[in-house]
Amino acid sequence: MRYKAPILLLLLVGIIVQSTAQFNPYSYHSQKKVTCRNGAVVSAHSLASKTGIDILKQGGNAIDAAIATQLALAVVYPGAGNIGGGGFMVAHLKNGQNITIDYREKAAGNANRDMYLDSNGNAQMHLSQDGHLAAGIPGTIAGLFASMPYASLPFATLIQPAIDLAENGFSLTQAQADDLNNYTADFVRLNTAPTAFTKATPWKEGDTLIQKDLAITLRRVRDLGAAGFYTGETARLIVEEMKRGNGIINYDDLKNYTAIKRTALEFDYKKYHIVTMPLPSSGGIILLQLIKMMEDKKFNVQGYLTTEAVQLMIEAERRAYADRATFLGDADFVHVPIKKLTDPVYLKERLKNFTPGKAGTSITTQAGNINESEETTHLSVIDKAGNAVSVTTTLNGHFGSRTVVTGAGFILNNEMDDFSIKPGVPNMYGAVGNEKNAIAPNKRMLSSMTPTIVLKNNKPYIIVGTPGGTTIPTSVFQTLMNILEFKMKPEDAVNKSKFHHQWLPDTIFVEKTFSSIIRNKLAKMGYTLVERPSIGRVELIITKNNIITAVADGRGEDAAEGY
Repeated sequence: MRYKAPILLLLLVGIIVQSTAQFNPYSYHSQKKVTCRNGAVVSAHSLASKTGIDILKQGGNAIDAAIATQLALAVVYPGAGNIGGGGFMVAHLKNGQNITIDYREKAAGNANRDMYLDSNGNAQMHLSQDGHLAAGIPGTIAGLFASMPYASLPFATLIQPAIDLAENGFSLTQAQADDLNNYTADFVRLNTAPTAFTKATPWKEGDTLIQKDLAITLRRVRDLGAAGFYTGETARLIVEEMKRGNGIINYDDLKNYTAIKRTALEFDYKKYHIVTMPLPSSGGIILLQLIKMMEDKKFNVQGYLTTEAVQLMIEAERRAYADRATFLGDADFVHVPIKKLTDPVYLKERLKNFTPGKAGTSITTQAGNINESEETTHLSVIDKAGNAVSVTTTLNGHFGSRTVVTGAGFILNNEMDDFSIKPGVPNMYGAVGNEKNAIAPNKRMLSSMTPTIVLKNNKPYIIVGTPGGTTIPTSVFQTLMNILEFKMKPEDAVNKSKFHHQWLPDTIFVEKTFSSIIRNKLAKMGYTLVERPSIGRVELIITKNNIITAVADGRGEDAAEGY
């Protein structure tokens, strides 16, 4: 479809909307937990969470706050916040309606199955991960406008805080300064002009990051709607950047991009109703498989992080990820046996060859018998009316392709690496795939993002999600089990040790804090365990007795705000 600027927005051209932000972008801190009654926002950055709360206080609903928070993240969290990437939204509205919006990136029209293979058929992974050719068509702006029918405030109000933060700048934390310094060489190597993310001297805590070009781009979007991104000047800047760096996204790719309203993936677990994202997110199907495999097991009797419970969850993860690698892809392009993969009888059969006390293997455990990125960011929102929103967005790798659109100021994703570049060749997260997830023009690449809402008595109970590439579904799964089965406090459910298995490699990844006693017992069973940096950064909201508790993950600088 061709993007047309709404008439009312056109009338706003040139009008400066005054910011009503109630916070200081040069002096702020992150709080990890808040208890409140009216509404809450949890995201990867304090300024973004504060932006969302400001919108709620102005009378906006949870959709308004989610849109404003995403736009703020595009400015203050450039490593993963984005308008050059894409994402998924899951929402439960106060009228009982559940909606999902897919604004996942797509392959360009000139993409082809073998575009990252050399003349000998070898995968050239640097091309799918670094620079212009790694980028898929961005979907975030289209997704935000697809969300607007459910919002209550004007888009100009929702985007203005992000414009102000880009125009006037904000103070960097030490972690952000270190991050920018660590990627300076990439920003120099992979860009055709200087960017706002590099300077003559190293970044330090308290420095102000100003993004003038990004502010101009955001103003175009404010004044012209989605057309301000997918056509006109911004589109010209994207296409010219592609030409300079041998990328393939063109004008038709941009103007024809659409976000899609999809049917939510919903299922029951005991007395709870779970709403999550369908394909092209693999996360929803994996989460369903994992949770339903647990349903008739009494692993909760053993308690959190006992050997018996951990082994059962590991073996469920092994089977779900074997199915992911074999059967999952963009269902708009390939047949996916969703009905069979989510069938309770099938899932019960999947664990029949599980032997307590003995390690399974990914050689003997393959996909089921069917006849037929780690740098994302998540936000959770709830308002006083009972609207709940769970949104996960991504650039894929940290800072995406590390390529900034000259003159437009935003970083392009490297989402093409989430396709199966070559059957059996793992991507940057070790995930393997086959022809189901092969590259094709205008196809959406398979994702692991798992924005999820748990309902109790048809009202929001848990709103949850996390970044983390292929670790996303397992982190959401474990967080939910921590609450629903192990009855843990929200802050413990988020912050206690997590583990991850994804079929291949045949390795159990654990955090540094993971129990050494459990490690030794699993090793004696025959498992290979590898310690890795933190797994996920869960953003959780839980409501109980009309009290909202919002928890931001302690693994990063994530922040919870409420009122």
